[in-house]
Amino acid sequence: MDSDALAFFHKLLATPRPSGYEQRVQDQVRRYAATFADQVTTDVHGNVIVGRQGSKDLRVMLAGHCDQIGMLVTHIDDKGFLYAQPIGGWDPQQLIGQRMIVWTDRGPVGAVIARKPIHLLNEKERKEVVRMEDLWLDIGAKDRDDAAAAVAIGDPVTLELTCCELRNGLFASPGMDNATGLWVIVEALRRTAGQPLHCSLYAVSTVQEEIGLRGATTSAFGIAPHVGIAVDVTHATDCPTIDQRQQGDVRLGGGPVIYRGPNMNPEVSERLVRTARRLELSHQLAAIGRATPNDANTIQISRSGVATGLVSIPNRYMHSAVETISLEDLDRAADLLANFALSLDGTEDFTPSL
Repeated sequence: MDSDALAFFHKLLATPRPSGYEQRVQDQVRRYAATFADQVTTDVHGNVIVGRQGSKDLRVMLAGHCDQIGMLVTHIDDKGFLYAQPIGGWDPQQLIGQRMIVWTDRGPVGAVIARKPIHLLNEKERKEVVRMEDLWLDIGAKDRDDAAAAVAIGDPVTLELTCCELRNGLFASPGMDNATGLWVIVEALRRTAGQPLHCSLYAVSTVQEEIGLRGATTSAFGIAPHVGIAVDVTHATDCPTIDQRQQGDVRLGGGPVIYRGPNMNPEVSERLVRTARRLELSHQLAAIGRATPNDANTIQISRSGVATGLVSIPNRYMHSAVETISLEDLDRAADLLANFALSLDGTEDFTPSL
């Protein structure tokens, strides 16, 4: 991974992007992609489409959603404490004691989420699971008017966006879901630059995946791809308490995960595997027997159907403040997708066959 690409990845992690509030990160994508793409456009939904025009009519879409889970300020009480709804799927236990940022029109406002100290909890309270509606944000306001001068109803909230480097090339940060997939699809297109391309390749930074795969739905309809490959995170199972018998053997540093199952076109999955083997690229296989909970789901059934693939990045501790990934997995995934696109001659038929 070269220095510019690594710097772009760090910018993605440091930029807030709750679903519906992705404008800041999409601006980062547009600036970076403008240095190597044939075209960079933004649709009315907010999806950013980075394109390279090839010599044939075959259209290939790579989708990585740019949004992350967050919160939305819904109430300010008389004492100046904020209450918020979740954006996306939170485990409220993950939020207790966290540093947060409220992203206002005037700039970021620091906040914390806490609860009554353990010394003051009664026996019943100690046994109860904390509910989202019982948590509040403290920005240090004196009262409602003081808080309202700094924060507005509808302002988005994220965890404090900090990145921690661990041993052996591992990084931990909020929002690896899905800064990783976004980085991979943009980097894959960048790695095709200057080489003959026999398909039109679109790397799409999709919006609002965390609240219903919405950006992939609209962008796939607009592009009308013949082939669509979603890149997202998947659960790494190489840590305690996860049942590999159900979730598979997925390891950080083991390479990108190529999925098989009814949501994936078998010809696309097999070509991804062949590409990885040809490159002698470390990769992993996983299976899912239902519609996937990511952009591959809606891409597959766009218009009259799309030959769909799913490549995933192993991620420990998903939807937490310490989502952990391996940089090597990202680098290999970008190589895999770049070479998949470069290997196409533009005449492929991805209709499933025996």
